Formats: sequence, structure tokens, C-alpha cells
Amino acid sequence: MFPSPSSVPPRPPRPHPPVRPPRHHLPAAPPRHALGLGIALLALALLAGLLLRLDRRPFFQGLDDRWAASVNDSADGAAGAAGGDGLGGFTTVLDRLGGPLGMVVPLLVIGCLCVYGRWRSGLFVFTVTVVANLVVLLPLKQLADRPRPPHPWVLVSDGSYPSGQVFSAVTLVVSVAVVVFPPRARRWWWAFGAAYVLAMMGSRTWLHAQWLSDTFAGVLIGAGTCLVLWRAFAPLLETESERMASNSLWL
Repeated sequence: MFPSPSSVPPRPPRPHPPVRPPRHHLPAAPPRHALGLGIALLALALLAGLLLRLDRRPFFQGLDDRWAASVNDSADGAAGAAGGDGLGGFTTVLDRLGGPLGMVVPLLVIGCLCVYGRWRSGLFVFTVTVVANLVVLLPLKQLADRPRPPHPWVLVSDGSYPSGQVFSAVTLVVSVAVVVFPPRARRWWWAFGAAYVLAMMGSRTWLHAQWLSDTFAGVLIGAGTCLVLWRAFAPLLETESERMASNSLWL
């Protein structure tokens, strides 16, 4: 005999898949094709470095010479750079910010992120601003081995290509934009960051510390490095974003 329908035990309800908490607006997600674009920018800078290694006067040296001559039209500029007055003082401040003193800012950002439990964002900023400087920038400087412009107005080390100060400015601007600012504020930060990077590029050539092409290479390498690492850290940053949305950063 078959059991009556009333005697058949009901089936237990199927468990629903766990609902992931909504993504928070911080940290920001990487743009589409970030990895491919970043690799392309790095490859372009690497090719230029190889060209400089093989030919001390590449095809863009003429533009570098003309730009250097255009910013070398006043002896008062050198006096201003030495005395710290006017434009010379401003460029000297930028020179200090782009050097070892400039590492204080990213370290402060990293410390604040870790205090609030955002160690994943802190690790991202540390990798972009500190580790990449040692792993990406310095080897390329040694590969290109480009001499500095004659008679720089500030103390410089060997290796003009690429610009380490511009690289540091770009990586700081991008990493802070990714982990600190929400979408609306990020638009204003991009404008400020672009002005800061352009000022750093101008100061390096005005101080005769680097060629114009060195500063553009610093932008390429900085942006390329940020895009590649942004894509590489995307899973960690997404996890942090979800934990921020569910108020469980410390778990």
C-alpha cells in the first residue's frame, strides 16, 4: 500500500546561498583593462630605457635640449633656487618632497589605515609607493644609466632616467585616490593630483635635475605600476570593501 499524502514528511527547505554584503565605495575597484594598460605603459618606458642604453642621443634628445635651453634663460632663477625665494623656493620644496622626506607622507597614510583595521589598503599603498620604487624604478635607472643635465641646481644622484620624484608623486596620488577618497571627493583629488604631478615635472626640469623625457617616463612608470598592482590587489581590496560594508574590518 502506498502512504497517504498526509503521512509523507515535508521536504526540508533548501538552504539559501549566503548573501555577500554589498560592496562599499572604498577601496575603489580597478578600471577595465587595468592590467593590459599598465603593462603597455611599463613596456613603453622600458623600451625608451633600452634605447638610451644603446644610444646616448636618441631621437627625443633634441626636444630635451630645446626644453632645457628654454628654462635656462635667467641667472636670477639659479639665485632663487639657491636662496629659496619665489619660484626657486617652490621648486626646492618640491625637490625635498620628491626625495626621502616625501616618504613620510605615504608612511603616515599606511599607519592611519592600519589603525582603522584597513591593513589590506595599507599593504597596497606600501607596495605601490615603497616596494615598487626599489623593484621597478631603481633597476630601470641602472639599465638606462642616463647622465643628468649639466650643472643641476640641486643635489642629485646618478641616473637621470626615469624621474624618481615624478614616479613618487604619481604613485602617491593614485594610491591615495584608491583607498582614501570616495567617488565624489576623488574627482577633486584627481584634479589636485594632476596639478601636483605637473608641478613636480616642471620643477625637475627647471632645476636642471632631469631631462623633460625623464619626467614623462616617471609618469609612465608610475601610472603603469599603479595599474598593474591595483589589478593584482583587487581581490584583497574587494574583501576589505565588503568588510567595511558589513562593519567587520577586524575579522
